[in-house]
Amino acid sequence: MDNINVCELVERLGSDEDAVRKMAVFKLQSNIGDPSFADAFIGEGGLAKLKYLTLTASGNTLAYSLTSFSRLLEVDKGWECVEQDLVERIVELIVTHPLVNILRGAMSILVSIVSHPHSSGRASSKPGLHGFQALKPAIGIYPQFLEMLVSRLSSADHALCANALQLINSLMRDSITNDSESDWPKFIKRLQDLGVIRAVYVLMQGTALQDLAHPLLEFQSLTKVLLGKWRDLALNLEKPEHRRALKGIHLASNPEKREKDLDKGDDDTQPSRKHNPTKWRRLGFETESPQWEFEEMGFLGMMDLTDYVRKHQDQFQKMVLEQATKPTEHRCPIARASLGITSVLYEHFEVDKSDLDDTKNYLVLDSRSHIDKVFKPLLLHWPRLHVAGMHAFFRLWKSTGAEEEDFSKIMELVRILIESVVGGAIRTKDIQDIEDEMADFEYQRLRELQMELLELTYEDAWGQHLLQVRDELNHEALQFVKEQRIRCLLQGAWFPTDSGNKAENGLADKQGLKRINSTVYRYVQLSHNRRFLHYADFETMHQPTPDLDTLPNKIDLNIVSSVVSNVSASSDDSSSSTIKTLPHHSSSTKITIHGYLSSPSRPSTAPRPPDHQRSGSKHSQKEAILLILHPQSHSIASEWLDGLLMLLNQQPITAETNKLINLVSNYGLKIRLLNVRFDDAAFVGDPPEIPNREGLDEDYYYDVFGGA
Repeated sequence: MDNINVCELVERLGSDEDAVRKMAVFKLQSNIGDPSFADAFIGEGGLAKLKYLTLTASGNTLAYSLTSFSRLLEVDKGWECVEQDLVERIVELIVTHPLVNILRGAMSILVSIVSHPHSSGRASSKPGLHGFQALKPAIGIYPQFLEMLVSRLSSADHALCANALQLINSLMRDSITNDSESDWPKFIKRLQDLGVIRAVYVLMQGTALQDLAHPLLEFQSLTKVLLGKWRDLALNLEKPEHRRALKGIHLASNPEKREKDLDKGDDDTQPSRKHNPTKWRRLGFETESPQWEFEEMGFLGMMDLTDYVRKHQDQFQKMVLEQATKPTEHRCPIARASLGITSVLYEHFEVDKSDLDDTKNYLVLDSRSHIDKVFKPLLLHWPRLHVAGMHAFFRLWKSTGAEEEDFSKIMELVRILIESVVGGAIRTKDIQDIEDEMADFEYQRLRELQMELLELTYEDAWGQHLLQVRDELNHEALQFVKEQRIRCLLQGAWFPTDSGNKAENGLADKQGLKRINSTVYRYVQLSHNRRFLHYADFETMHQPTPDLDTLPNKIDLNIVSSVVSNVSASSDDSSSSTIKTLPHHSSSTKITIHGYLSSPSRPSTAPRPPDHQRSGSKHSQKEAILLILHPQSHSIASEWLDGLLMLLNQQPITAETNKLINLVSNYGLKIRLLNVRFDDAAFVGDPPEIPNREGLDEDYYYDVFGGA
């Protein structure tokens, strides 16, 4: 400002030469944003000249004038020149002018005019020339204004898109705040009919987020404001539009056809056409006074139900007819489902959250990857998400054979579905893909997610207590699987082998010489006292299996030193010592048992020395192969390898066994969680009624294996 002579600048604005005016207004746009300069400029009489240029200039002179006037209004000065002729001129430029630099300035001026009541606490000196009301006369002259404004959202110029969206946001906010209850819904519907939702959705999924972040987040916040305003609007049947909406739902169900079907019956007690005692309950309401059922979700619930009925009328009529043929407790409550899904969506998108929270969150994000967490483009497709939720509810209701008392359970599954599919979707995922995924989501997967969420809920509530329960269950599961694996060894199994010509210790026997090039079947069984492994070789597998007493060979498990196998181990195997897992060098699965041969100086029937003496003597003994097993399947390999290891008090190593341990442990945890009383402090709300034992006697029994 120190280098610019304000008086001289104002004088040049009124020059007869366009080049002089252009240079003067070019310098003005760079300095007018300084409040002290603006005061000096107005004091020198420059405001009238600037307005004149705004009304009459063209080309770059007009563009600089519009930018200067916009920046003057941003510092809350120059409002005395905001009159109808100026507003009309700006609206005309937006509708008719093609140049981007002129459109930007023009839209910025209208943003300031429309937003003035929200950005300035000073009362307007000229009522009607601020807010949306200031534009209405001009829009009456140029009715295509809103259409042109929405079309600018598809411009390749990001700054112009941002200005257009800022103006749309200002018009929406002012309309919601200052218009009457009957006017603002009409204006919002008009914008939606012009395609503003689709245009903003495309921008929100695009790559120009950082250039458009603030207007996009404001539009997202305004969408929440609208949803909240509709939710807070109570259904009032004294209002004609509310009454028509409710009546439209009834008429869409084709009640005449239903009544004709009833009249065909032979029962004279059937309702007459003039009065149907189940008029609203047949549509899925709980009572015959549906007005009160909209108390929670207000007119928003009515809008969602009406939208579904209008767009899927054939399906709606078909469902109503199908449900009418079923017993009351098995009928799918269509209306209740619609209201429930509206509530789920309202909670999922945190509509009650302050509309400033999204902008605050954006300000603290410093990377493009984090920006995706703030933008919720799927919020703009609320009606389609609601319909997708309805279809999911109907599918789950039918597939599970649900009854009236199961309504809350099915709704909880739908909530989990929406949290999983919608909540887990990336910003660029299309709404059609979301609808397809919700339609194809398997019920079993939903149940798994439900149990995972249940576990997380208890973890939050109980923390260390639940961790202790997990540890206990893991230990119990390990002992259970250990017993199962050892029982497989006690049962015995056949193992083919082609090494009949050679004993495990490397010495040939006489019988083996006769079986060269032939397959031998080895039967192995653990003794009942679990101390010896008995085995014998046979030319064929036969039934019944050999008795334990008929197996002449046996191995004392106390002399076993290690178990070597090429059976696949689990990836998290951390055991060491004597457990050795070899890679698959051959196609055959093999389990090799190593041990120390008994000293010939001590008969096998002699008492065993203590463990510390035996371990010390191993250094003087030779480790040899005691037995080789060739399991015929992965399951048998897992049972015998881990069974042998567990007999040696070592950890199992195969993936199949560890998977079984986890499965048993998880089922045990779920059973304990499901048995927790619902009056526990971790639960919020009214607990379900606990059944009593009234009317029961002691004439019952409990089957351990089959249940009560």
